[in-house]
Amino acid sequence: MKWPFVNLQDVALPGKGAIVSGPFGSNIGSRFFVDEGVPVIRGNNLTFGDRRFIDDGFVFLTEEKAHEFKNCQAVVDDLIFTAAGTIGQVGIIPPDTRFERYIISNKQLRFRCDVGKVFPLFLFLWFTTEYMRQYLINQNRGCSIPLINLGTLKSLPIPLPPLEIQKIIASIISTYDDLIENNRRRMTLLEEAARLLYQEWFVHLRFPGYEHTRIIDGVPKGWEKKTLGELAVITMGQSPESRFYNDVGEGIPFHQGVANFGDRFVNNRIFTTAVNRIAIAGDILCSVRAPVGKLNITLEKIVIGRGLSSLNSSTRHQSLLFYQLRNHFFKEDLIGTGAIFASVTMREFSSQKLLTPPTSMADKFEEMSLPIDDEIRLLFLQNQKLRAARDLLLPRLMNGEIAV
Repeated sequence: MKWPFVNLQDVALPGKGAIVSGPFGSNIGSRFFVDEGVPVIRGNNLTFGDRRFIDDGFVFLTEEKAHEFKNCQAVVDDLIFTAAGTIGQVGIIPPDTRFERYIISNKQLRFRCDVGKVFPLFLFLWFTTEYMRQYLINQNRGCSIPLINLGTLKSLPIPLPPLEIQKIIASIISTYDDLIENNRRRMTLLEEAARLLYQEWFVHLRFPGYEHTRIIDGVPKGWEKKTLGELAVITMGQSPESRFYNDVGEGIPFHQGVANFGDRFVNNRIFTTAVNRIAIAGDILCSVRAPVGKLNITLEKIVIGRGLSSLNSSTRHQSLLFYQLRNHFFKEDLIGTGAIFASVTMREFSSQKLLTPPTSMADKFEEMSLPIDDEIRLLFLQNQKLRAARDLLLPRLMNGEIAV
């Protein structure tokens, strides 16, 4: 059956303060941030529904400063929406958070549910549907920066089946989400294992046989500092004209920069029917415009634009090359030499020097890291299938097309 629709404000917690915007910008600027205290939720903590909440990467306010924004607090079961910038992002504060409370930033809106009318997780799931993501984007009230306001948020349409049905729907979809999250955590642990192996061998220089290897000026005997141009085939991106872009899957995937980078693999959202510069499956993608040095991997043939380069190991040590680059570009825009770049040319990029072991040592690392990389790739592909099944089922449950 089809469920009745109401406006979001109809299921808000009664009383003042259920639907609020973040503090005024100048009141919560970087000059107030401290190393620890009450965390501030920003855009990096929200997604388009890929995860419920990213409980990491915070800046903090002192307890005193946070108290000034007590009306902007977010606690368990509160929904957070992006109000300026990447419209369509949403999060829900889960029960197992690292902190008791959070403060939303000046670019966010917070909604608190009347749990007698709506189950918070059901509501969050509704806003992760493609329909509602596009609906929110279409409510843009900004010009140069996309915006939605409190009035827009209050009037958003939501389906309202009986509360027990809402909980059943949330439970069904949570089965998929829990599997996806479990795989994501496994991927994180696997990548950490490979990263620690790289650190042990190539940063701390405790590689097999290091006890008997002479090290001069930080370079073990038989090792070299080689340029990136010597180690990899590098392709600098070149963007097709925008008239060839589409979001309906025509042509092949196109990536201009890091907008659709994931934790490790790119997510394809934009396509192009014009083919300029190509990256093939397994290529490492590296951003060459701010933020310089951000890395991802493509699992299929794609077109790369001006903000990206692709790299393929000249010596068939692709896994080693990836972790070398991860270590070299240790912070966005900050390269291993300590130089800061807003963008890099082919000459600057290819001249970056990386400490490189002999072939025998590189082969040993590949033998250990490749199985890890393969397992990460398989878990990612499994998550893609789980997410596709979830996204197919969710709107049909929400619209009452499938009985629960």
